[in-house]
Amino acid sequence: MLNKTQKSLFALLLTLPTSLLAAEAVTATNAAAAIQVAKIESATTAEGKGLAIAQESDRRDLGWQDSTADMLMILSNKQGEKSERKIRIRSMEVGGEDNGDKSLTVFDSPKDVKGTAFLSYSHIVSPDEQWLYLPALKRVKRISSSNKSGPFMGSEFAFEDLSSFEVGKYTYKYLADEELNSQKVFKVEYYPTYKHSGYKRMISWIDQTEFRMLKTEFYDRKGELLKTLEYSDYKQYLGQYWRAHTMSMTNHLTDKATQLVWSNYQFKVGLDEGDFNRNGLKRVR
Repeated sequence: MLNKTQKSLFALLLTLPTSLLAAEAVTATNAAAAIQVAKIESATTAEGKGLAIAQESDRRDLGWQDSTADMLMILSNKQGEKSERKIRIRSMEVGGEDNGDKSLTVFDSPKDVKGTAFLSYSHIVSPDEQWLYLPALKRVKRISSSNKSGPFMGSEFAFEDLSSFEVGKYTYKYLADEELNSQKVFKVEYYPTYKHSGYKRMISWIDQTEFRMLKTEFYDRKGELLKTLEYSDYKQYLGQYWRAHTMSMTNHLTDKATQLVWSNYQFKVGLDEGDFNRNGLKRVR
């Protein structure tokens, strides 16, 4: 039985073009998507529409529970010289009012970074918690909230870029409908609400069919364009979850770039809290 909110949102569907409505009965998942589309289309402010788009993008990626993957990090300097790092990633979905996802990143090569481990607990309201284990020093270093705008392991990704996306960490503003790479996209501006961000704002291009991020621009505290992140080679898992297998970050100030190439995704492998224990970082293999 529908509650009052659901009934109101379904009523909004009547105002949409009939092309958006299926003739047959929709599944619960499709109904939820239709409700959110109605919410986006009926938004009366740019801020409300931007938030609704972000909420739908987040909703479509709920329920994957946990995952593992391999990653190749390719660093490129201004002269085009490249170096590579092989990495393993573990991730786990976490629920709660202030809890975001947890992730563990382990470096396997080259030799000078082998065994380095990075643990991240994302939060929505309170500051994210992050720790870095450096084998050369044989110690675990907690990353201060004020240092999260710094570069991660010499890459063009900042520590804050490695936190999971949580809707409540930003405010939003819809800017326009555009086309990118022959796809219709929403252009959305969002502003960090957490302290010590290295960014004044970001702008993302989100495809209107699957609500996947295709490109994000990062603007520094002065409002200047600092970096651009492009997502490509998307693949779908478990019939629902889309993952970009290539992520390319370009720093416009230094002309340096970092490319992340993902592979061997596995979902629902049975990870638990014990796999993300900061006290075990020194023993991670």
